Amino acid sequence: MMLKATTLAKLGLGAAGLAVSRRFASLQAVAPELRTRSLFLPMPIDNPATLQVARRLYGAASEVDPEVTVELRTAEAVGAAPTQVAVYRPPSRTEPGPALLWIHGGGFIIGTAGTSNDMCSWIARRLGIVVVSVDYRLAPEDPFPAGLDDTDTALQWLHSRAGELGVDPARIAVGGPSAGGGLAAALAQRALDEDLPVAFQLLVYPMLDDRTVLRSDHGGTGRVAWSPRSNRFAWTAYLGRPPRAQEPRPYAAAARRDDLRGLPPAWIGVGALDLFHAEDVDYAERLRAAGVPCELRVVPGMYHGADSLPVPSMRAFREEMLQALAAGLGVTVRP
Repeated sequence: MMLKATTLAKLGLGAAGLAVSRRFASLQAVAPELRTRSLFLPMPIDNPATLQVARRLYGAASEVDPEVTVELRTAEAVGAAPTQVAVYRPPSRTEPGPALLWIHGGGFIIGTAGTSNDMCSWIARRLGIVVVSVDYRLAPEDPFPAGLDDTDTALQWLHSRAGELGVDPARIAVGGPSAGGGLAAALAQRALDEDLPVAFQLLVYPMLDDRTVLRSDHGGTGRVAWSPRSNRFAWTAYLGRPPRAQEPRPYAAAARRDDLRGLPPAWIGVGALDLFHAEDVDYAERLRAAGVPCELRVVPGMYHGADSLPVPSMRAFREEMLQALAAGLGVTVRP
């Protein structure tokens, strides 16, 4: 049973005790197998100092599946700055075959292509497809549209080198988690406007709407993991200024686009406790209303980024994600 604030004060625990009490209360909604010690010591990323700490903590490259080969390349497109990409190839596949352009997460402010080595090589092996991960520029050093421009360059390069890479240009998907999912959604919009084919969108708890920063009531979401404070800092860094009611720049935030007709089919997965839950559900509903096939998966008790935990529910979440991508690209999931 939780202690009341007055009881804590009488015990002399003061502000620290109240903070612990609130933290315990927040964790009651988390699915039991997703409760970890790190949740008791949250570290919001809300200033340059905590950003640098987070980059050191979460910037290391992850392991590559031993059955998959990875090659670092430079992606180039006419009139655009070159960007670095990592190309993951499975041990055996049929050419030409599908491909996935993967965009790593990190709130637009953290991460590299290498931080997604494990995920990209896992997808490449399980689906037998080429996966290309973009090492896009980060904010606040390079605010919008730098990161999105880099993903567009990578997509153009993937199309232009399709023959060399053994890729079917009609079966190229875009996807990613968190900010990577937001960039993937914005890239799909831009690609539609530029007549650059995209077959599928894999949007994993995507960061879609800067206007979430303007809300004070988040309905109990965002209390664990990615918080409103971190969200405000990240969107401000990415946009180059704090979010406003009006945002005239196209593709700055994918959820701001009015007309979603013609976009590729999508899968959106998000936890019920994720700060992005409301914006993700809303985007899924708007895609469907616009005639775009969209599968929405909401996981009770799941917070932002919880799928990195090796527990049954999160393995199931990732398997469902993989099945959706396989269906969207017309391939079979391998063991």
